[in-house]
Amino acid sequence: MTQPHAPRAVFPGSFDPFHVGHVAIVERALRIFPQVVVGVLQNTGKDSVFEADERAEMIREHYRDTPAVEVRSFDGLLVNFMQDMNATIIIRGMRAVSDFEYEFQMALMNRRLWPPVETVFLTPKEEVLYLSSRLVREVVALGGDVTGLVPDAVRQRLEIRFRETNTPPG
Repeated sequence: MTQPHAPRAVFPGSFDPFHVGHVAIVERALRIFPQVVVGVLQNTGKDSVFEADERAEMIREHYRDTPAVEVRSFDGLLVNFMQDMNATIIIRGMRAVSDFEYEFQMALMNRRLWPPVETVFLTPKEEVLYLSSRLVREVVALGGDVTGLVPDAVRQRLEIRFRETNTPPG
């Protein structure tokens, strides 16, 4: 009898920037799934600090010694990306009850668009429940230190970007 293969999971997001809350979700997902693809959304509707390829590069750098994590940028429908990645599981982070309604609607729509897809909701570590990419951008833009809130490679690039542009967060 052959063993069924374990499903491949995708953790999608804009990740602008990728922070330790995201890291916690990837860690939890790897306890369940043998491989996690971090899908970096190229969202043209948002003012991003970093282009999708830059965000993917920073995340790749963070996971360079973790072969179970693959990082790809994508645009368009998530379910199309999932099909391209041969993945059937969507990983979503859930910080608070306020996230639930939107995430639930997205899960149902994704399943409507592609019935084999399932969404798994995971929570980050309690000590970073408050953390969001928007807050990280604001702190850096105002000259604050985000050490410990983002991977070092991300922190360094954030500091350089805000020093160069001297612009408020997007």
